[in-house]
Amino acid sequence: MSTTGDSDTIAQTDSEKPTTSTNRRQPYGQGFLDTISTGWADRPESVPPQRAQAAFAAARRDAVSAAFPGRRLVVPAGSLKQRSNDTDYPFRPHSAFAHLTGWAADAEPDSLLVFEPRDETGHDVTLYFRERADRTTAEFYSNAAIGEFWIGPRPALDGVASDLGLATAHVDDFAAGEHDLVVDEDDELTRFVSELRLVKDAYEIEQMRLAVDVTARGFDDIVANLDRSIEHARGERIVEGVFHTRARSDGNAVGYDTIAASGPHACYLHWTRNDGAVIPGDLILIDAGVEVDSLYTADITRTLPVSGTFTDIQRKIYETVREAADHAFAAAKPGVLFREVHAAAMEIIAARVAEWGLLPVTAEEALEADAGGHHRRYMVHGTSHHLGIDVHDCAQARREMYYDAPLEPGMVFTIEPGLYFQIDDVTVPEEYRGIGVRIEDDILMTEDGPVNLSADIPRTADEVEAWITRLKK
Repeated sequence: MSTTGDSDTIAQTDSEKPTTSTNRRQPYGQGFLDTISTGWADRPESVPPQRAQAAFAAARRDAVSAAFPGRRLVVPAGSLKQRSNDTDYPFRPHSAFAHLTGWAADAEPDSLLVFEPRDETGHDVTLYFRERADRTTAEFYSNAAIGEFWIGPRPALDGVASDLGLATAHVDDFAAGEHDLVVDEDDELTRFVSELRLVKDAYEIEQMRLAVDVTARGFDDIVANLDRSIEHARGERIVEGVFHTRARSDGNAVGYDTIAASGPHACYLHWTRNDGAVIPGDLILIDAGVEVDSLYTADITRTLPVSGTFTDIQRKIYETVREAADHAFAAAKPGVLFREVHAAAMEIIAARVAEWGLLPVTAEEALEADAGGHHRRYMVHGTSHHLGIDVHDCAQARREMYYDAPLEPGMVFTIEPGLYFQIDDVTVPEEYRGIGVRIEDDILMTEDGPVNLSADIPRTADEVEAWITRLKK
């Protein structure tokens, strides 16, 4: 069944005889048209209390207003995106829109947050969206994109205004201005609303903790269902599906496409095809995060021995990655530059692969900024990125505000070193080939130092083996 409006809309002619806009929809008879608006019970209208994030969103809007005095600003929620023919992907609002409104998983497509300048003393802020069509209108039954007969109850202007603590208006009342600054069209505004998320407020930190907690339960589910994954020819899909069930039952969705990479697939950094077998004796690398209803997401990776026990070589590689993660964690302190977290992890990676005889130079030479880098063959990605309402949060921030900036209390970021020895990499001994390991944790910086939000998900090789023994069915 379609979820797109245009192909399912019934147009009314002057004589009120319906015509269809597609070759598969049937016209409505006059009896239907005469009676469809009658026979409905009264719907009690309730005005919800203001949601928890409303005050935090208001403070964020105040920061935006102060940064752009006298300018008219427009922050679009975005529109439905076509998946194929007349079906759409599930709607997710633009991250800046959700951050500034507090309207998250329940936001309406094509909404607009508009900052109207009020002389030079700030802005009047209005949320424009399409008001629900009541049962006296043709849209109620004929428009599959917005009709409540198709998609269920939709929000009313007064209810949303109370819920979000925002003035609301019908989207048809919005008129674009010639000099509007629009997110994703204006670089300065886009950069500002991205950098606004670098330091999380108390509500955001609470949501990050929640996302990590639900994700931890999803990893428990994966471990408990390892035998199911082993039994299926495409066991990676079983892993993905098990985690997805937890994400949808306890959250909004997955925060990004789950990586369920078993055996040599673990060496492909963004393996999301997930169509391979899960074979005892191999490792499986799982990179997954639950996005909760507020749209904040976790981003966690664990690497598991499918059989429940690491081989000696697997354990050596795994514990080296953990050592690198722990060294990076120890380096992360308020005032330390963000890029120094990566540098700390690389010190361990370079030292160990040099000890194993995999480098043509010393570890010290490999770590030279310009002439070195030999060790990066086995870990090509960075160690850390900001995390929040986007999995790669604050992506439009300036380098001096992100990579070259000092760590501050309230920042949330990942630490995720890895080692990846491709199946056909002849620079490493044969027993290393096809082994990929990553350990990724979500870190909150506080005034007292870093806190590992995902520390309760087993990390050491011994803890991982005990975890599998305890939960595997």
